[in-house]
Amino acid sequence: MTHDQDIETLIVAAHALTRVAALETANETPSAQWRTLTILRDNGALRIGELARLSRVTQPGMTRLVGQMAEHGLVVKATDAADSRATVVEVTPLGLEALHTWLLQLTAALSPHFEDLRPEEWDALRTTASVLMRKLDRTRTGPAVATAESAR
Repeated sequence: MTHDQDIETLIVAAHALTRVAALETANETPSAQWRTLTILRDNGALRIGELARLSRVTQPGMTRLVGQMAEHGLVVKATDAADSRATVVEVTPLGLEALHTWLLQLTAALSPHFEDLRPEEWDALRTTASVLMRKLDRTRTGPAVATAESAR
């Protein structure tokens, strides 16, 4: 198996794992809401256009979603101080609490699927998760992000 195939397998497995957990929780909240809250938690306040880009949805779709989330108190919208035509979105404490609760539900739903793992398999999962988080952190703080931040 090649490294590219390993990465592909990891991506497919991660998506499947998320779907299984979401189905088992029977939570009807759209996954786009959880993705949006996670992006805001990890990146801080963002313009709707940037939030849409990071979430891989259209700007009109993100505008609708943010409006619904604001109605439920999960996010707040404000006018961008640098450009009054743009809207900036920030996660609220209620939004962070909802995300935390969702992640606990996902974990609880998936835990039974992992009960039979051996200690060395747990070590492998822990190492894999650590490597992925390190790579994701590097991606968030890499040249593309630095360039975008210096342009502000």
